[in-house]
Order: sequence, then structure tokens, then C-alpha cells
Amino acid sequence: MTQRPLGTQISHMLKARGIDTIFGIPGVHNVEMYRGIEEAGITHVLARHEQGAGFMADGYARATGKPGVAYVITGPGLCYTMTPLGQAYSDSVPVLAISSCLDETSAKRGQLHQMLDQEAAAATVCEWSYEARSPSATYQLIDRAFTEFASARPRPKHIQVPIALAGAMADGAPPALPKPEKPKVSHTQLYDAVAMILKAAKPIFVFGGGAAAGADVVADLLRMTGAASFTTYAGRGIVPPETPLYFGSTLARSDNADVFAQADLVIVIGSELSEVDLWRDTLGHDCPMIRVDLDPSVLAQGRAEDLLLHGDAEAFMRAIAIAIPARIDDRDPCWDAGYVAQCCARWRAETDAERPGIVPICDALKAMLPSHALIYSDMTQFAYVAKEVWDMDAPSLWHHPYGFGTLGYALPAAIGGKIGATGQPVVAIAGDYGFQYTLQELGVAVELNLSLPIILWDNGKLKEIEDSMVRSQIGPNAVVARNPDFCKLAEAYGAASARPHSLDALAQDMKKALAHQGPTLIHLTPDILAD
Repeated sequence: MTQRPLGTQISHMLKARGIDTIFGIPGVHNVEMYRGIEEAGITHVLARHEQGAGFMADGYARATGKPGVAYVITGPGLCYTMTPLGQAYSDSVPVLAISSCLDETSAKRGQLHQMLDQEAAAATVCEWSYEARSPSATYQLIDRAFTEFASARPRPKHIQVPIALAGAMADGAPPALPKPEKPKVSHTQLYDAVAMILKAAKPIFVFGGGAAAGADVVADLLRMTGAASFTTYAGRGIVPPETPLYFGSTLARSDNADVFAQADLVIVIGSELSEVDLWRDTLGHDCPMIRVDLDPSVLAQGRAEDLLLHGDAEAFMRAIAIAIPARIDDRDPCWDAGYVAQCCARWRAETDAERPGIVPICDALKAMLPSHALIYSDMTQFAYVAKEVWDMDAPSLWHHPYGFGTLGYALPAAIGGKIGATGQPVVAIAGDYGFQYTLQELGVAVELNLSLPIILWDNGKLKEIEDSMVRSQIGPNAVVARNPDFCKLAEAYGAASARPHSLDALAQDMKKALAHQGPTLIHLTPDILAD
């Protein structure tokens, strides 16, 4: 085996495991990691900030289904990346961060980039964080990360390599391991689930993001069972919008607890039903639940009468889609279609009333964008409305920082998504405040000539926080900040810009932006409907 510096061997190992792109920033501590990137045939994307590199790796992973990889330096470089790693953890995104670390910290103080415990710091936002102290340990940890990405709930990992070790000569990595299978629900449990579903008079399905890979059987499954359905925000597109008895991605509407109270069986597939899915403690059901999840910790939330199934959601969905028609013909609808339509109309009106003026813009944008466009949104009122009223035609098309809820996600994640989804339209949606967390990544989009419309929703303030203060009877404070001229700022980076003053003008600007070779910032303000 040819010996090379370990940093070089790591890049070759990643290439052999299907990695073609790495996001990062070189520094004096991790420079050895960069010796082998080009030699291995990997493209490196230079972010303007380590936070941007982490979000790009996240966006790339969501667009491609492959792990996103980030190279960052010791200390502050890793700390800046911890926000994206925390987001990837909460949203089940396979991101691998490989950082440098100091060779010795117990007996030395005052070193460049020194932390008290870098490994432990990263462990607070990753599934695990370990220091590799030999080439063989490095290879084993990388393979462990890829094995777990493929076979368990995908969550970020961090591996740190001492500076001297990264430059030391090492033998090459072993061949890639066979791809493991995800655990599957047993045949006995599968039959029990089918029996419960067929016995139920008013079943209702809830599909989370973990069910996306089995979306092609969902319409048939709902027709065969006569069941109603919801999706979580991350599960949008799993249930086709025109499907009968579909309540939409409206779990956060508090009075839908009344819907679940009518059910005699709830089937939750691929969702932890987290706080940011429901914004209340329970669904509101008083009946048994079938729960299917790859993460056993999610199943610990069950009750004695529930059927808790540890296994891959896709395999379960495909299995019951075969088993159910073998037992019965299609069932009549178990819910009243008029009641479902009435609930959906009421919740849409509530959403529009809570944050006025955004629903019509969402409708207009949906009509003008290609149905297969990838959308990356930030924490902004525009996205909060869109998540409830903008139906997706397929799963895994809208990506949002759901759990950790970080600002600054949309632009760098969309850049990573555009790099990964070659030829697919990609759009970023950000608010005026959150956009400024990572706006410097515009330089990356310009440098790479990425066709990327960036919709900037500018209401001139932290409007969601202002509304929260008003509801809490607090005089609004610290919610207004002076904004720059965003269009001029975009142009200074070399991007195109537009400031449409009507929905018709927005349609024309979006058409141009999708065709433009390079990013385009489209500046929207709430008065667009008044012009």
C-alpha cells in the first residue's frame, strides 16, 4: 500500500465512499487535510464562514441523500460549525465534520485556537464526537459514521484529527464496507399492524419526514384503507395534495386535536411528533397508536395499548401496501370529505389572518415555480405561513431549519443544495434579519455561477418577535434594526437583483432569475400586494 500523509489518505477514503464535494475553509491547523483533495478528485467549495460551510454540507446532504462533509479548523472553526451541526442533529441530516485539533492540551495553555475540551463541545450537538489518535482509528471512525448514516437515524458526527497526525505518513484506508440494511419490522408485528388498520373504523395516518422514501405507495395506501391523513412540515409532499381526506401539514393548528379525538386508530410513520410539529403536548387522541420509527428513543414515548415498531418506514409502508389489498378490496372513505375540506379552509383562513398578506404571495410563487424546484427557507414569517399553505408535489423538496431553528440557514444551505442537485431549480427564501447572518455566502454563489433565486422577505423588523411581545403584553423592544439596501449589497457581490412591486412583476423577475447564470436577489416587501 502506498504511504501518503494521513490528511491525503482521508480525502482518498472519502472519495472511495462516494464523496465528491467537501465544504470548508483551510487554516494553518488543517492545511494537511487539503494536500489530497484535488489528487483524490474531490471538489472543494470555499465558504466565507465555517457556519456557511456547515449549512452548505447540510443542504447538499438534503438534496442528494449522500452525507455532507465539512473540513474546519481547530477551536473557533469548529465552534462556528456547531450551529449547523445542531441543526443537522434535530433534522436528521447526515453531516460529517472533520476538524483538526491540538496535539497536546493537558500540559499546555495559551495555544492558538485552544479550547478546554473541543471534543466534548462538539458532542453537545452531534450524535458523537471523537478524536482519532491513529490512522486506523481515523479510518474506523469514518466508516462507522458512514455505516450509521446508512443504517440508523442519520445524525451528524464529528471526528477531530491531531495536527501532527494529519501530516504523518500513513498506509491507505481499507476498502469500503458493504452497505448495511436498515432494521425492518418483523413479520409478526407487520401482520398485527395490518389487522389493527383493517379493524379501525376511523383510522388516520401521520407521515413525517422519515417516511419520504415510501411516498410512491401513499396514495394507494390511503385509498385502500379509507383513512384520513396529515403530514408534518418535513413530510410535505408525501401525501399528494389532491388526495381525498388529506388535512395537510396543519398539525400545529390547536383545534385539530378535535380531529384526532374522533379517530379510533392513529398510525404515525417516521415522525417524532416534536414540539415544533405540534406546538402542544399531545395529538389529542384517545385511541391506540401504531408508531413506526428508525429511532428507538422515539418509541419510548408510547403507551401500553400502542403497537411500537422499530424499523425502516419505507420498508413498512411497502409491506403493508402489499399486505392490505391481499386481505380486502378498497374501503369506502372512513371520514366525511366535507368535514375535512371545512377544516382545511378554516385553518388556511386562520393562517392568513395571523400573518396577513403572505398567503397570496405564497400562492403566486407556487404557481410560477417549477413543481420539482428545491426550496430552502430560513426562520422567517414567510416560511411559517408557507409551511402550512404551500402543498408540495413530491417529498423532500422544501427544506427548513425545523428543530434547532437557527437563523441564517437558507442561503448557504441552498448553495449546497444547488451544488448537489445539478440541473434542478433551487430557491432560497430568507427574512431580512436572518439573511444577514450568512449573506457573505453570496460570494460563493457568484463565484460558482450558481443559478439561484433568493427571495428576501423584508418587513423591516423582527416581526415574529414583535408579534410575540404584543401577545405577551410587552411593549415591543429591540425588534427594529437598520437594514442596508439589499439590492445594492447583492450587486456589490456580483449578483443580480430585482425589486418587484406587483405579483406580475414578481413572476417576470422569477422567470429571469431561474434562467440567469448566477444568483439573483429578489427583494419583496409586504406592500407588494398594494401596488
